[in-house]
Amino acid sequence: MAPVSKADKKAAVDAAAWMFNVVTSVGIIIVNKALMATYGYSFATTLTGLHFATTTLMTIVLRCLGYIQPSHLPFTELLRFILFANFSIVGMNVSLMWNSVGFYQIAKLSMIPVSCLLEMVFDKIRYSRDTKLSIGLVLVGVGVCTVTDVSVNTKGFVAAFVAVWSTALQQYYVHYLQRKYSLNSFNLLGHTAPAQAATLLVVGPFLDYWLTEKRVDMYDYNLVSVLFITLSCTIAIGTNLSQFICIGRFTAVSFQVLGHMKTILVLIMGFFFFGREGLNLHVVVGMIIAVLGMIWYGNASSKPGGKERRNYSLPTTRQQKLGAASDSDDNEDKA
Repeated sequence: MAPVSKADKKAAVDAAAWMFNVVTSVGIIIVNKALMATYGYSFATTLTGLHFATTTLMTIVLRCLGYIQPSHLPFTELLRFILFANFSIVGMNVSLMWNSVGFYQIAKLSMIPVSCLLEMVFDKIRYSRDTKLSIGLVLVGVGVCTVTDVSVNTKGFVAAFVAVWSTALQQYYVHYLQRKYSLNSFNLLGHTAPAQAATLLVVGPFLDYWLTEKRVDMYDYNLVSVLFITLSCTIAIGTNLSQFICIGRFTAVSFQVLGHMKTILVLIMGFFFFGREGLNLHVVVGMIIAVLGMIWYGNASSKPGGKERRNYSLPTTRQQKLGAASDSDDNEDKA
């Protein structure tokens, strides 16, 4: 039996990471939809705080078992990340309330161009023509699937703007912090999850009351709803961890582009679990276009020059000439 190459092993781990993220993300969306639509638990921000509280417990247990090693993350970096992450969560919830579903979906789609811009500015990434076109095809396909009515108002636009930029910055920062401080996904979660849990559990009930005019402490908790909340929190551990794993192994742009496969799967599963009235020809066509775009993106970005960091070093011939001139000047000085 031939030994497994490093490239094959990396491809297998990459595929496993994507599947882990897709399964947990789709699972938590389905569970949360049932929790909110069927059992009336409409406290999205508080629920997110509970997700991070559960994730914090997981990191504490793993640290006690020795699976998470001590690491350092400067407080200023942690504070910046928490601001981006929490503005992302709050912005998305407010954007959904103040905007039509169509404009909300357009705002989510705009995260890909914003993430591209961040990588181009901060990481000096250059995209090939095919990579850019494949991203455009994904945006068109997902847009056809999800965008219906579109209406815009000033406060809704501001909320969407804040949500898009904070989400893009948060996802970029996940990759940046892991790379700069040599943190793995568990280490980074160990630093960020407790701070996010604390802030969201404090702010969440007030924000949810403002959005829904309902108090989380007055909700009629019963056995079934508590089981759904517990299930949601359990799946959230995998969702949070897999997001950090995927962005750490790839980039925020790749996570966004290929992550729209989750949108397609959620639409398909929604048709099976919550009714088929939304399944029509233009949605199916949009799904096909989006999947073709994702396949094209995977192929185009993996080719040489498809997505690479710019090199601003001097050309070899010019460097050689400068080196020769320097040597000549040195010899003259010695003479």
